[in-house]
Amino acid sequence: MSDDRKQKTHPKRHNGGKGPRPAEPAGPEKPGLRARQAAAKILAAVVDRRTPLDGMLDLENGNPAYKQLSDADRALVRAILNTALRHLLRIEAILDTLVGTPLPEGARALHHVLTVAAAQILYLDVPDHSAVDLAVEQAQIDPRNRRFASLTNAVLRRLSREKASHLSATRTVSVIPAWFEARLVAVYGKERAARIGEALLEPSTIDLTVKSDPEGWAARLGGLVLPTGSVRLPTASGAIPALEGFEAGEWWVQDAAASIPAKLFGPLAGKQVADLCAAPGGKTAQLALAGGVVTALDQSGNRLKRLVGNLDRLGLSATTVEANMADYKPANLFDAILLDAPCSSTGTIRRHPDVLWTKGPEDIEKLARLQERLLRHSLTLVKPGGTLVFSNCSLDPSEGEEMIARVLADNPAWRIDPVDPADWPGLEAAISSRGEFRTTPAMLPATATHAGGMDGFYAVRLRNGS
Repeated sequence: MSDDRKQKTHPKRHNGGKGPRPAEPAGPEKPGLRARQAAAKILAAVVDRRTPLDGMLDLENGNPAYKQLSDADRALVRAILNTALRHLLRIEAILDTLVGTPLPEGARALHHVLTVAAAQILYLDVPDHSAVDLAVEQAQIDPRNRRFASLTNAVLRRLSREKASHLSATRTVSVIPAWFEARLVAVYGKERAARIGEALLEPSTIDLTVKSDPEGWAARLGGLVLPTGSVRLPTASGAIPALEGFEAGEWWVQDAAASIPAKLFGPLAGKQVADLCAAPGGKTAQLALAGGVVTALDQSGNRLKRLVGNLDRLGLSATTVEANMADYKPANLFDAILLDAPCSSTGTIRRHPDVLWTKGPEDIEKLARLQERLLRHSLTLVKPGGTLVFSNCSLDPSEGEEMIARVLADNPAWRIDPVDPADWPGLEAAISSRGEFRTTPAMLPATATHAGGMDGFYAVRLRNGS
């Protein structure tokens, strides 16, 4: 029987701390080690402490180990983390099979080391021997994991040999956690919920909102014009700032679904318009491009600075107000208001897979209550006969349809101004019988040259009839 099989058959030999301890490594640091260490630490923060990934990958205030890496190593860490989080439930099912007896509670750090290595072996273009060797090195130099170095080596070597069979065996394992899957099934049904879950595994797209001539820009950039009028770039398009039209401010990056809410207003020439949760400014730019005299409000001064910088590049302008919108009382009412409210972000799981591990049912309920407060206040800021568009990137109706129905029941002067499916060819299935927009990550099929999918978004147009 091979050493690998002995490790599998007798895991307690390695989990109990008995026998000789591996010596600490000597000599120069192995290339790529710090990237794997950073990936394991950040994965632990996401899964165990529910820390959002974006903040840890911020180059100013993010994880110190990540910030110290080279650009190439940071890109590798991002690839490992996104892959591990997308496939986490399948990876854990495979590791459970290979390890046999569950690791002791004190070995949680080792679990993340194994997950990082397994993500590379199963799903990334990284040499298996490199993933194994660096994981063993991590175990050896961490006092918490040193006694598991031999187990780490055995488990990952076996995974390398048997990866095809393990991938096949876990193909039917859901990639979304049970709490979220239950909510999806209740709302969308089992089949649609499964498609939304599988969309998590698809590469996220890069969509552009263009100032004009989407067909022309699609031809220049090798893109595809979507039903929203957005231009979807090919999967490998290079650095965004290097693409034609970026410096000239002819377009900006914005998911196709995120571009829908601002378009529900139609022409805004000369109208006083407020974007109440404005940063980073993609929707603000749309409102300004449509001719609105725009007031962009956000409670973060730093985010507003970023918004102004984005608008400057695009040659567009807006008046910015740093304030908490729940307390905002303008001197004059607005003709139109866009409230893209803070939400659970469950519609963005293609590009933010950490959401499924940092959010839970209690977050959805809390955010739905916040959205309701913000919406009720926003209604008081609109002129009689004016329009308000409410939107967010949640897939849950408690943050959308259910909350809207409750607010309208208390405000009889307001009604839904239904969206006409005929105005949105190719997205008719995203419009409800009441005229509300509801996109999901499983919409927009892939083509031979372009990835499919879009963010999950809810949007509704409300009219003040008083």
